[in-house]
Amino acid sequence: MAKGIDKATPVTAAQAKALASAGYAFAARYLVPPSYAWKRMTADEAKLITSAGMQIVSVYETTANRAASGADAGRNDGAAAYAEALAVGQPKGTAIYFAVDYDAQPKDFDAIEAYLKAAAKQVTGYETGVYGSYAVVEEMAKRRACTHFWQTYAWSRGKRSDKANIFQYKIDTRVSGIALDLNESYGNEGWWDTNPVGNPNPNPNPNPDPKPDSDPDEEEEITMKPEDAEKIIKFLSAAWFAATTKADKAEFNRLANEVRKAAGMPTE
Repeated sequence: MAKGIDKATPVTAAQAKALASAGYAFAARYLVPPSYAWKRMTADEAKLITSAGMQIVSVYETTANRAASGADAGRNDGAAAYAEALAVGQPKGTAIYFAVDYDAQPKDFDAIEAYLKAAAKQVTGYETGVYGSYAVVEEMAKRRACTHFWQTYAWSRGKRSDKANIFQYKIDTRVSGIALDLNESYGNEGWWDTNPVGNPNPNPNPNPDPKPDSDPDEEEEITMKPEDAEKIIKFLSAAWFAATTKADKAEFNRLANEVRKAAGMPTE
C-alpha cells in the first residue's frame, strides 16, 4: 500500500519536497484545458513532482457531474484530456481517470458508461479509469467501462470496493500546512513519472558540467520527423474542435505551431 494525495491547485517545488519527505508516494493532479488554469497541471509541475520522488495520477474533471452528459461529452473531454496528457509528457500505457464527482444514482449509470467508453476512444495509447463513489466503481467495473478505479469515501456510505486501485479516505485536510485530500493505493494505479524509460535518475547526464569544448550558452537543437508532427497535430486538431472558448482554441493553435517548428515545418 502506498500513501498519496490529491490537490486541486498546483503543487509547488517546496510542497512536493515536503510531501515526499512525509512519505507520500504519489500526487493526483488535473489534466484540464487552459481555461481551467487555476487547477491545471503543467509540464513543469509534473517534472517537479517526480523530481521530488513522487508518482503522478492524472485525472480529468471540469465540472462535478459532467460524466452524466453521456457520450458526446466523453468524446470532447477525451480529446481534451489526450491533448493535455501529451502536453505534460505523460507516457503512453499509463492511466487517465475521469471524475464522477457527485452522488451518482442508478439512473445516471448508462450515461456515465457511455461517457467513459467515448472518452477511452479518444485517448489513444492511454488506459482509462473512473473516480467516484462505491456504487460508481462497482457498476463501471461490472460494465467494463474502464480498467482503473479510484473510489472516494464520499457518497460510499461506508462501503469499500475491492475493485478500487486507489481509495480517497479523507478530504479537505492539511499536511505540512498544504490543503489537500488523502489517499492510499493498492497497485495497478496507472500512475507515471517524467523520468526517461529505463533511467531512474531524473538527470540523465551523470556529469552536469558541459564538455570543455562546448558552449554552455548554445541551445541544443530539437528535431522531429514531419510525419510524427502531423500525427500530433491531428490530435491537437481534435482537441481544438472540442474546445469551447477562444482561449482554449488559441492555445491549441499555439501548441500545433510549436510542433511544426520542432519539425521544421511552416507555421500557420
